Amino acid sequence: MDWVWGVLLTITTSHEPATDLGYLLHKNPAGHHVAQLGFGTAHVIYPEAHERRCQAAVILEVDTVGLVRGGRPAGQATLARYINDRPYTASSFLSVALGRLFGTALAGRSRERPELASTPIPLELGLPVLPSRGGEDVVRRLFEPLGYAVTARPLPLDSTFPDWGDSAYLAVTLSATATVADALSHLYVLLPVLDDDKHYYVGADEVDKLLRRAGQWLADHPERELITARYLRHDRKLASAALTRLLADEVGDPDGPESAESAEAVAEHRPGLQEQRIAAVVALIAEAGAQRVLDLGCGSGKLMAELLKLAYVEQVTGLDVAHRALAAAAGRLHLDQLSPRARERVELLHGSLTYTDSRLAGFDAAALVEVIEHLDPPRLAALEQTVFGHARPALVVLTTPNAEYNALFPTMPRGQFRHSDHRFEWSRAQLREWAEGVAARHGYRLEISGIGSGDAALGHPTQLAVFRR
Repeated sequence: MDWVWGVLLTITTSHEPATDLGYLLHKNPAGHHVAQLGFGTAHVIYPEAHERRCQAAVILEVDTVGLVRGGRPAGQATLARYINDRPYTASSFLSVALGRLFGTALAGRSRERPELASTPIPLELGLPVLPSRGGEDVVRRLFEPLGYAVTARPLPLDSTFPDWGDSAYLAVTLSATATVADALSHLYVLLPVLDDDKHYYVGADEVDKLLRRAGQWLADHPERELITARYLRHDRKLASAALTRLLADEVGDPDGPESAESAEAVAEHRPGLQEQRIAAVVALIAEAGAQRVLDLGCGSGKLMAELLKLAYVEQVTGLDVAHRALAAAAGRLHLDQLSPRARERVELLHGSLTYTDSRLAGFDAAALVEVIEHLDPPRLAALEQTVFGHARPALVVLTTPNAEYNALFPTMPRGQFRHSDHRFEWSRAQLREWAEGVAARHGYRLEISGIGSGDAALGHPTQLAVFRR
């Protein structure tokens, strides 16, 4: 649409029927939707609502006079005045408005279109007046790694006097095939990052908010340090805490955090191989028709999130020894926003795989994704007893690195493990010897294969062992 005074964001789709956008945003295209905020009023209207194209527009009225008279700051000191740019630009005010207007959509839920809510669709996000400290370059550095095509045009200081030059604002269009929830989470986090300012006090709760909204994509973002620092208003203590939590929970590690510079993360070009692992595990669990599933060493809950998409799965339980991993999983799974019925399907447990735990009994399937290599070899006997001797699920799916394949990683020194916390990495023969012993001792049938692009001589980067009882 042409720029209209007060419109700070447009969300457009050509998905057919395009009017399904109303279901995804939980805002009827036929209506005018209003939300009262502490700093003003937010509106949602639909300039277009047709089968082939639908567009929602967000209009924000910021009451700067009310903010000043109420003694509430409007961001930096220079903004805490009656006249400033806040009513006209996409800033943290708009970010807060998105959370209020589209809270259910941000959570990835749609009662009328549940499958579509998790399906990527063509989206175009229009930001007519976007402040960006660092200009177009920063916009591209933040959004292009997330899959967006970026179009940016500097706005003149005054269109009637072009000789005055350009302002500090851009007109930006972001195009991608993405879920509405992902697109909204990107905007929610990155708008104040681009502006490098927030209109409210930033405390420890902002770390939780950042990880809840960006935990699924921030760890792999090349500008995660910049995003974290700006989102937390350059508070070094908060930024350090956020990065530690974010990076420590990415590998489902029951014994220790993952290094941000792990050799595996570089050599395997994550998240590609990690996604292949998760997809392979989910496929095996789905094929078995498992209704109650354990994720042992659940880390930040990536596998759990995918398992919960299987409608027939009644219960997904994650176990991890790291409290911060469980906190990250709770944020990723939006436990605080789930309905009581949906919440009953999810359970997070603190515990160790090397101790017998009665809570792990009675499950149909269990997954150990990149977990065993973090244990000292003498502790594998305890893990074996806990999982195969006591819990005894009908299906156990296990993945672990293939040490032979490491020779194909050009950046990995000879003899080095893929991850600084790995206590061992097995060849294919070593895994087979251990797995055959486990299967024989506990009455399981064993199948071994691989995940990832294979090599004729060295096998696949990830080994996959499937135990069926």
